[in-house]
Amino acid sequence: MTQLDLEGTRTLLIQALNMALDIGNETTYSNSFDVTVAEGGFQFIPRVPAGYVLNGTLYQRIFEIANGSLYPYYTLLKQNGTYFVPLSGNSIHNARALFFPWLKGIPTRIEISDFEKFKANLEPGDIPFMQNLTINITDVTHLVIAGNSGSGKSYALTYLLEVLKKQAALHIVDPKMDAPTRWGNKNGVSVLTPDGDRSQNDFVNSVCDLLSSALHVVQARQAELKGDASLQFKSYVIVIDELLALTSSVSKSLKDTFFSLLSQVALLGRSTQVKLILLSQRFDANALPVVVREQANVMIQLGNVNRKTTQFLLPDLDNLDGIVIPSGKGTGLIQIIDGNHPANVMPLLMPTYREA
Repeated sequence: MTQLDLEGTRTLLIQALNMALDIGNETTYSNSFDVTVAEGGFQFIPRVPAGYVLNGTLYQRIFEIANGSLYPYYTLLKQNGTYFVPLSGNSIHNARALFFPWLKGIPTRIEISDFEKFKANLEPGDIPFMQNLTINITDVTHLVIAGNSGSGKSYALTYLLEVLKKQAALHIVDPKMDAPTRWGNKNGVSVLTPDGDRSQNDFVNSVCDLLSSALHVVQARQAELKGDASLQFKSYVIVIDELLALTSSVSKSLKDTFFSLLSQVALLGRSTQVKLILLSQRFDANALPVVVREQANVMIQLGNVNRKTTQFLLPDLDNLDGIVIPSGKGTGLIQIIDGNHPANVMPLLMPTYREA
């Protein structure tokens, strides 16, 4: 596919907006607005006073027109609200613009034919999610994955475990004794699973013991950091699959204890590289405390994506209009808030690989 040059992109945007924006007779032909483009996105520059309101409705309308028109050459990054930028110059009439950041091309899935070779070529700590989208485990505070049954959560988790097994100390909790248990048995990693002779309360008590041990690691590492703030620790990762299955049938007091410990790990683990990877069909208040969800900086929604399924994990995403969501297993949305990537919600296609 030939990439559009910037001038060609500008011409296309102007034509599309003139034809579809529908703001009366306000067009570039009447000098009502202009469009400029750069490597990081484009600017819609209104000439003020204008016969249209500069608000979220206008911004969203431009986003929808531009995103469809630019596909597959660019992917616009969805904003939570209107994105204004100031412009230099002396004229009050064109001193501001609406900015629309983009990524070149469209999200592209990584296809792995040889997993061992793939891992051998990774930089230490790197977790590739798509082509041109990689995050380092040191930049992950906590990672959460939501998705309906059959959405590819277990497949995505197995990929993460495989990438992380030599980069982090993994501690896995698997209430359903499913894919994480099989992966742990195969790779010599301990997995905490229910015992048929014990109650669900006993099992969750064991999970609480694991979280308590993680807090001891946090405290020990905090003490070391007092003596040397430059210390770097190996990531200590607690993986919990299907949170709802874990807490759905335990006593309220035990559930409160579990939530309290989980919250403490979420709040205190950041500086000491103690992390959570949590999976659930949904992340409402029955699955985990709000404070834990708010500490996560990598959020993944797989499978059926709509306002109902994203309301807990991606609450700032008011609507999905204009986002081109890929179809197929292991697809959905991702948001990374680490200071190194755009913090916008973007489409996701998890890597595919052949399990040995």
